[in-house]
Amino acid sequence: MAEQRASDADRERAADHLRRAGGDGRLTLDELGERVQLAYGAQTRGELDRLLLDVEGETALAPAPASALAVRPGPGGAQWVVAIMGAAVRKGRWRVARRCTVLNVMGGADIDLNDAELAAEEVEITVVSLMGGSDIYVPEHVRVEISDVGIMGGNEIERGAAPAAPDSGPVVRLRLVSIMGGANVRRGPKLSRRQRQERKRQ
Repeated sequence: MAEQRASDADRERAADHLRRAGGDGRLTLDELGERVQLAYGAQTRGELDRLLLDVEGETALAPAPASALAVRPGPGGAQWVVAIMGAAVRKGRWRVARRCTVLNVMGGADIDLNDAELAAEEVEITVVSLMGGSDIYVPEHVRVEISDVGIMGGNEIERGAAPAAPDSGPVVRLRLVSIMGGANVRRGPKLSRRQRQERKRQ
């Protein structure tokens, strides 16, 4: 049987395990650098498990959840995120209303859904960018439906891995309207500059 393919989230969790092992002194600096590089280049979960076996044990890399988004049906949650000639950031544990509008006018908003709580099984987020834009981060294996319009601008969409169970779990519907601006949709958590540089070296 073929080994299960690794996702970006799997690679990132493995790299975090390795960094903790390096910080604890279980790996030398050279070993840490080599293993992190191998982790970002891994194609299967088996490769990642082998990198972690002697520092974390046989069950070091937990299976990826079918959905990383929590759902608590009911009222409340952010209905508007506004960035006008400035910036707005939503990350960590925040609640998303059933319908949320992100408005960027000569500004930008970072929307990180990886640890968000949804007010319904299906939420709709409309992102309107006029001479501005948004970076939107959605968890791996969460169903995302996207429609987009770009007028003298454009949107960059990373579809990522398919949901583990396509007929179950929450649905995030993104509506992107960009005029002389744009939105970027990415899978997985936002990476630090160091993490981005490590990936580029692969």
